[in-house]
Amino acid sequence: MTNQTEAPPVAPSDPIDRCRFPVDPWALREVSYSADDLGTTESLFAVGNGYLGMRGNPEEGRDAHYHGTFINGFHETWRIRHAEEAFGFARTGQTIVNVPDAKVMKLYVDDEPLLLSTADLQEYDRTLDFRTGVLTRELLWRTPAGKLVKVTSRRMISFTQRHLALLSLEVELLNGDAPIVVSSQILNRQDGKDEYHVKSAAMGEGFDPRRASRFDSRVLEPVMNWHSERRMILGYRAINSGMTLAVGADHQIITDNDYEELNSTEDDLGRKVYRIQAKAGQKITILKSVAYHTSRGVPVRELVDRVRRTLDRVRDEGHEHYVREQQEWLGDFWARSDVEVADHPEIEQAVRWNIFQLAQASARADTLGVSAKGVTGSGYEGHYFWDTEIYVMPFLTYTSPDFARNLIRARHNMLPAARERARELAQRGALFPWRTINGEEASAYYAAGTAQYHIDADVAHAMSKYVDATGDTDLMAREGADIFVETARMWMDLGFWRTNGDQTFHIHSVTGPDEYTTVVNNNLFTNVMARYNLRRAAETVELLKAEDPDGYRRLQARLHITDDEPAEWRRAADGMTIPYDEGLGIHPQDEHFLDREVWNLAVTPPERKPLLLHYHPLVIYRFQVLKQADVVLALFLQGDHFSLDEKRADFEYYDPITTGDSTLSAVVQSIIAAEVGYHEMAMDYFLKALFVDLADLHGNTVDGVHVASAGGVWCALVNGFGGMRDYNGTITFDPRLPKSWPSLTFRITLRGTRLKVHLTADAIEFDAETGDEATVSVRGEEVTVRRGSPVSVPLDGQGPRIDGLLGTSPIIGGRRSDGSLITAGVPDFDLDQASQPGA
Repeated sequence: MTNQTEAPPVAPSDPIDRCRFPVDPWALREVSYSADDLGTTESLFAVGNGYLGMRGNPEEGRDAHYHGTFINGFHETWRIRHAEEAFGFARTGQTIVNVPDAKVMKLYVDDEPLLLSTADLQEYDRTLDFRTGVLTRELLWRTPAGKLVKVTSRRMISFTQRHLALLSLEVELLNGDAPIVVSSQILNRQDGKDEYHVKSAAMGEGFDPRRASRFDSRVLEPVMNWHSERRMILGYRAINSGMTLAVGADHQIITDNDYEELNSTEDDLGRKVYRIQAKAGQKITILKSVAYHTSRGVPVRELVDRVRRTLDRVRDEGHEHYVREQQEWLGDFWARSDVEVADHPEIEQAVRWNIFQLAQASARADTLGVSAKGVTGSGYEGHYFWDTEIYVMPFLTYTSPDFARNLIRARHNMLPAARERARELAQRGALFPWRTINGEEASAYYAAGTAQYHIDADVAHAMSKYVDATGDTDLMAREGADIFVETARMWMDLGFWRTNGDQTFHIHSVTGPDEYTTVVNNNLFTNVMARYNLRRAAETVELLKAEDPDGYRRLQARLHITDDEPAEWRRAADGMTIPYDEGLGIHPQDEHFLDREVWNLAVTPPERKPLLLHYHPLVIYRFQVLKQADVVLALFLQGDHFSLDEKRADFEYYDPITTGDSTLSAVVQSIIAAEVGYHEMAMDYFLKALFVDLADLHGNTVDGVHVASAGGVWCALVNGFGGMRDYNGTITFDPRLPKSWPSLTFRITLRGTRLKVHLTADAIEFDAETGDEATVSVRGEEVTVRRGSPVSVPLDGQGPRIDGLLGTSPIIGGRRSDGSLITAGVPDFDLDQASQPGA
């Protein structure tokens, strides 16, 4: 079935402009300023901690693609207006709010403002350091009057203090004296305009469903404003959602120059102004401490008290105390999370940037979810998707299990809303939403949203992997068991039995991960994941009954579970329908997938991609064409149920009809390509994922970092090239090290033991860095690794190797079961030509 014609170009190994962004294995650096890609760099240089995030906007306020400060989960609600209503449609939209901006520290020298787009910059360097979490910008500015001014700014959002951001501005005149003014502000920008009433560049851009909705009216209702000589605080309430927020800032100036200071607050602006008579060589340092506190309904006055307590601690301890804490925290994080690729510093830099984004998106999410863009932008409305469970949770489970535990608890907190959503759809159990912030379904388009029932199984899958890796039976006995039971009940109610000789279990009218194929019967991904969900639910309840009778009785009391339910779940799992076509020798994506003709991506004009922006959904739905890997994802997550030959056949069939319009696709294609032997394709897809944001390969990094893709990068390294799998709690390795890499080193934590895994072409070595011991398997050989006793296992090659790439032309000519021939084509209706007279 191999098709190796018309091969697409391999992704460049380094698509970044290294004159502007030099290679630094532990930092992202920009050494020349450009206003051409502000939106992208604002995302790339954003700082955050999972709760609070600030885009990489300049302290001076201008220029910006769009200013952004975001708090995980802080949102406004709005009524979804359907053109045609139907029962059960999502009714309430949720959109993350751009909270008041405390980054602003405007600088004037001789009354001339520093404005990067017009400034005469003699030197410029902006660095995001992955080991300190500090964004530093250093520049040398020649003013119109010929003064040379050295300006250094620093920005840090604390990983140890969830609500805290620290900023500083250091100014030094190198020649001559001059009056200097610094205006430090908290500014409510939520209306989409800056203080100069200039619309954000992002506000004028065209249609893109991936971008956040715009509010038509005021969102944040001012509740209070207050200031003292050192401090200013603003408080708000979101008008519809009722969520509350308080933000405050403290200031300290350190200088030998004479100065005066002014303070003021009003509804949408807090301002601290320093007027300084600056002399050459005498530095001016302004320290700004910022605290944000939010709630679903706590009065603003209480949040103001919390802000004061946070700022009081910084006043007493000092900035440097928290900077040191940050560095220690990140030292521990990298000790358990780092991935090293020998002799490839440009890849190490990109890998570490992606891993750092995962920390910034999840570390202090605590019992909130991780949104598609983390806290770096407003893309996808700030919603949580199933992306978290499948792409982000693996990294957290095997490196920072405490973070993973918090995300499971976040899903458990949504369980009441999931039960209510199931009832709305006439189902038993619970149905988790496809996209949400507050737990309610927020997808207005049910076909590609609510119909993705597989999210129930995704949540169960992520929880299973976490429990297997950590042994956290306490969580499983409480939150975990509830989720398993309610999701299993949903599958039992959604599916049905059909008797035709044998009894088989079917699931109809669902959508899998591929959003270009919707509302289908027996989607393979959904069915294999539901099968796993049902089996794990049965195992969990039976184990609880046998080993923790009191816990089982509490479960019965909570959920009214009957003794015969687990057996029914097992029977449904055993009878689950798994589509397979004997003629083509592949697993159809769904029961009727092969009835469609094939979309020929090889001859689709580049200007018509991504397809979702150029074709009506009904046009796309009529073809065999994928937005993202669907069957291929199932081959990875449930790979122990498919043979290597089946995986290769499926990969060869689906790869040429997968558009890659989703950033979730390349990482999975890389993993399976590596496993089945397409080693060059594995590297090609890996690089496309690795640089998806750093090189803005999808053209929408302006909306925020693709957090799930960042998690997928780690999976591609560990599961793809490292060959690690976790099936039924057994960790196995079957490596696929790229030919051009001398070695790959990563860490995984298993039940408290951190293993360092070092892979070369000839061997894989394990070293227990913490804990007592861990047992893994390498190509069928069981290996126990104890602290202080590294183990090296020789390798006979790196698995099968198929040279070259699959082509972009789809495999056609096969026959369906009714004897008809599968053909390929492209919808070629020319809209421009059709609009001409007489068309």
